[in-house]
Amino acid sequence: MQNNPQSPEHSSYKVGIRRQTRQVNVGGILVGGNAPISVQTMTKTKTSDIAATVVHIKQAADAGCDIIRVTVNDKEAADAIREIVRLSPIPVVADIHFNHVFALNSIEANVAKVRLNPGNIGSKDRIQEVLSAAKKKNIPIRIGVNSGSLEEDILRKHGYPTAEALFESAMRHVGICEEFGFKDIIISVKSTDVKLMIEAYRLIAQRTDIPLHLGVTEAGTTKIGTIKSAVGIGTLLAEGIGDTIRVSLTDDPVKEVEVGKEILRSLSLASRNVELIACPSCGRLEVDLFGIMKQLEEKLAGVKKPIKIAVLGCVVNGPGEASEADIGIAAGKGVAILYRKGVVIKKVKEEEIVATILEEVEKFVPS
Repeated sequence: MQNNPQSPEHSSYKVGIRRQTRQVNVGGILVGGNAPISVQTMTKTKTSDIAATVVHIKQAADAGCDIIRVTVNDKEAADAIREIVRLSPIPVVADIHFNHVFALNSIEANVAKVRLNPGNIGSKDRIQEVLSAAKKKNIPIRIGVNSGSLEEDILRKHGYPTAEALFESAMRHVGICEEFGFKDIIISVKSTDVKLMIEAYRLIAQRTDIPLHLGVTEAGTTKIGTIKSAVGIGTLLAEGIGDTIRVSLTDDPVKEVEVGKEILRSLSLASRNVELIACPSCGRLEVDLFGIMKQLEEKLAGVKKPIKIAVLGCVVNGPGEASEADIGIAAGKGVAILYRKGVVIKKVKEEEIVATILEEVEKFVPS
């Protein structure tokens, strides 16, 4: 275990002050150090179905995914991983549990990273074989500890999953790697309990310089999972902790990527595409704001311009907030004022609002 004198207690972290870590190269995507925080997801197909898996990967990549994980859980998956790596437009991580042969197959297939807990694959000879193969090809390993699968002796010692228990488990696997001279490591200490997850990552951050993969495991359905992930991942990122993230949802991988990217954008850790802002609405609302925003979300989904659009539905806060956006609408009864970078452009009818905004987006040139 390597102490990092530059990693302060979590109470002294501030937004914008990034924890300094060693840097790891994941298939050309740098993780840690001063590298941008990358977004990951995981395919949800049978890995043996190469075509379906590659479709998932390409869809995730189009949504902005940087790194994608694929389970290698049986012989058919191990046989398929080489072709998947060849066809993937982004780095592929092999997810391995217990079977060192699958890890060796994946390394031979040139995956970008292996998700593996060394202590779970058997004898020291097997561990050394996997670590040596990975080191030879400069393939890093993510040590992934979950509160639901801690070692029995650690659970007996701590009584139940605690932050210290997750830390101890992670450091046990790190120690095995370092015993064999392997230091190309990333750590995750995930839990379904957001508070526990935050505390565990803080411990790792305080006591090591190893880059961290953030996530709330088994976060749940899109609604609940998004909230839990935003709270857990967002809290840590705001403290300067975290180098790569994965939002776990019971949903399509593209949705995981979208939520992950939005978490980063909310903390100004990633550039925005279209940002839609709308008032929460109240009794002063005089236009069909819900219908307008639904149309805009659908029609602007594929637009990549970094543009801030505000649509406000009343004359109280509307003019001020609309004027602060790149394109703003302040609506009254059946009519609205169009703002472009704070300047009043013209009046538009309610039924023209969506078309007017789309026209403005088309003409918009980022500064």
